[in-house]
Amino acid sequence: MQNNTFSTLFVGQNIIKLNEVDSTNNYLKNLASKSEPLTEGTVIMADHQFAGRGQQDTIWQTEPGKNISASVFLKPAFLPINKQFYLNMAVSVAISEALTFFLPEAVNIKWPNDIYYNGKKLGGILIENALSGSVIKSSVIGFGLNINQEKFQPELEEKATSVFQILHKNVQLESVLEKIFVYMEKYYLNLKSQRYSFLQKTYLEQLLNFETAAKYKQNGQVFEGIIKGVRENGILAMEIDSEIRNFNFKEIEYIHTK
Repeated sequence: MQNNTFSTLFVGQNIIKLNEVDSTNNYLKNLASKSEPLTEGTVIMADHQFAGRGQQDTIWQTEPGKNISASVFLKPAFLPINKQFYLNMAVSVAISEALTFFLPEAVNIKWPNDIYYNGKKLGGILIENALSGSVIKSSVIGFGLNINQEKFQPELEEKATSVFQILHKNVQLESVLEKIFVYMEKYYLNLKSQRYSFLQKTYLEQLLNFETAAKYKQNGQVFEGIIKGVRENGILAMEIDSEIRNFNFKEIEYIHTK
């Protein structure tokens, strides 16, 4: 474990760097399960993550040494279980704002927590909470971001992008991490102060297709809808044919447009 000089109080002050790991989330969860207490804000980073996971165990592939694969350990025992999606909001907003600092246009959040730029995926987030009774004992915040990757597999070219493809130059991974840790700590402390309305408002301002007609797919059927909001349990509220319908995670698919 190394001490770092990031300008944060606790996020990223302890960091473990690995050459290769199946999943930074798995590694961090195993570390947290040991008898020795783990410091809040501890970060696991890997040059190569060969079995990274997204929502509901979808596979996240990344080119070794060019991108960010990391997980952060937090202990949000202050957060009621029925409000745990606000942690998702805080982290998503933090990462999107950190990346926006480096890019010419604003980064968006695709519900619930994918990171998008101009309609293409820039990264993803996976939050895994460990519950103890009615308390969130700990949270492992995993994120994979396309930073200096120049090319993607043919089936991903229309769906994915990277900071390199946007700027046509490499950026220093440590500089991006610094911003992410600063913003993550900022919004985490807002969460601790119970600024739920502020977090939801900020999340919706950055949400892809919020209050905008767009096409989606469910069970093979394409339909047009307008996102009207996200409930505090994470359920998406969408207007379809003048009626509000609710969708749970992975129930609908965003349709990429060129």
